[in-house]
Amino acid sequence: MKSTLYVEYQEKQLDEKDLVARAKKIWTNNGKKVSELTSLQLYVKPEENMAYCVFNDDIRDEFTLD
Repeated sequence: MKSTLYVEYQEKQLDEKDLVARAKKIWTNNGKKVSELTSLQLYVKPEENMAYCVFNDDIRDEFTLD
């Protein structure tokens, strides 16, 4: 099965692939390898224009949706 997730809010459209790619970039920009990433939870809050990440169940970070 193929699935795609889109978040639409106030004329913005974000897709799951882009959000995951942005989170992975944060991970690697912090000196870690993608192979060290075992889990990723993303919490998208369009009303705050933010996405919140939890890497490997304990490392937290965030990014704006712009």
